[in-house]
Amino acid sequence: MRRPLNIVFTFALLAFALTVDAGTYNKLLNLGDSAPDWSGLAGTDDQKHSLADLADKEAIVVCFTCNTCPYAVDYEDRLITLAKRFAAEGNKCAVVAINANKVKDDLLPAMQERAKAKGFNFPYLHDESQQVARSYGATFTPEFVVLNKDRKVIYLGAMDDSPDGKKITKHYVEDAVAAALAGKLPEVKETPAVGCAVRYVKTRGM
Repeated sequence: MRRPLNIVFTFALLAFALTVDAGTYNKLLNLGDSAPDWSGLAGTDDQKHSLADLADKEAIVVCFTCNTCPYAVDYEDRLITLAKRFAAEGNKCAVVAINANKVKDDLLPAMQERAKAKGFNFPYLHDESQQVARSYGATFTPEFVVLNKDRKVIYLGAMDDSPDGKKITKHYVEDAVAAALAGKLPEVKETPAVGCAVRYVKTRGM
């Protein structure tokens, strides 16, 4: 029995809507995936950090960043402001910055100098093995992932629509956090990140 064309078309549109924005730019993580775990990452505070440390948070903003990318540096003040705002609004959301680069100016001593000079008010962690960044499919610095209270991925991509911080009209990460705190999904779920390439060390077979 042939289905009416409009019904077939409706099903096609529905299927498209359910898949179009999953993994469009991030080739490893899809929206709705469980967040890859991490533990034992060294922080600029001389402590070891894990995802489990943030169990009381209703949302988490993970930022893959570094010291040496001009784009990443341009976002530092915005990250500080965001973390300050979350703290003032009940501390329900955490900001975590992760640096996977292994060049000298991105190693932990340089990260500690940077964190002290800028007054970072969020954990700044070194992913020495680069496995955390790889597991999140991070390609650029900065690149953002927003997790909800169930530690599901609800947003992937850029923090906002202005790499240089001028004339920002879309606050993608902030909107995603607001959606997470309301138990919803953000309207914009994925955008292309803009920045420098993560400096992955090539391994055999890659």
